[in-house]
Amino acid sequence: MTMTSPTPTAPVKLAPSPRSSAPHRPSRFRMGAGQHMKGGPFAYIALAVVGFGSLLPLYWTLVAASRTQDEVLASTPPFLPGGRLVENLQTAWEQANLGKAIVNSIIVSSSITAATLFFCTLAGYAFAKMRFRGRGWLMTAVIATLTIPPQLSVVPLFMMMSGLGWGGQLESVIFPTLVSAFGVFFMRQYLIEALPYELIEAAKIDGANNFRIVVSVVLPVARPAMMVLGMLTFVQAWNDFFWPYLALNQQNPTLQVALGQLSASYTPDQSIVMAGALISTLPLLAVFVLFGKKIVGGIMSGAVKG
Repeated sequence: MTMTSPTPTAPVKLAPSPRSSAPHRPSRFRMGAGQHMKGGPFAYIALAVVGFGSLLPLYWTLVAASRTQDEVLASTPPFLPGGRLVENLQTAWEQANLGKAIVNSIIVSSSITAATLFFCTLAGYAFAKMRFRGRGWLMTAVIATLTIPPQLSVVPLFMMMSGLGWGGQLESVIFPTLVSAFGVFFMRQYLIEALPYELIEAAKIDGANNFRIVVSVVLPVARPAMMVLGMLTFVQAWNDFFWPYLALNQQNPTLQVALGQLSASYTPDQSIVMAGALISTLPLLAVFVLFGKKIVGGIMSGAVKG
């Protein structure tokens, strides 16, 4: 019995379908790498309206600060700045002792911002990447504190500050806000996605301890989120009025407490009040002008992946 080898069969060639033979045309709605979307006229109109609405309160503050009270309260308010800006600024500066108030606000806001970034970054890293017993319950407790109104803690907090001898001192405003629950949650959520475990394991293999890992690995990765959190914390601490008004006195105020003195009289001069408000806004504008690119870069770094 002889074995016959199978005869090889020629490969079958499939006819190209009409859809595959047609040249591929990239969709005009699909964005490629390095491409930018072009906004139409409606997008520019919307941006112009939003920008105008955002700048209008600041412009009106400038107009009111450069006029007299009679002109500000007239039935037809002015629309252009006047010639009393320097005089009103000087009056507001002297009446409310804004020089000391600005220094106090810078100390308070900078201290709170630096402490919040440091402690919230460490806590966020621990909750995001470290394994320990009760981590979920502790994170739930931190988030639960966000639901407690701050007015409920005013009385015990005031008694605590008085017992420590910090009544009327800047320490009574700085120490209760060194850490924020929002900052811990914000940094935790960012580090969960932005910090891979492989970087931490590689650092441990190289012999790095926890402090070295935080300095060389965690902080560079968390820098974009820290810029955003620092901006939000500084603005909130700068504009805070409720607790500093209760904890401090008129001789050692922050800027917002000092501005309250301008409108404390029975018939406050609105032009002087607006001049003080303009002074309080200028430092925030200066911070955004100096660090605006880094803040926006931090937001985009946290939003764009890949």
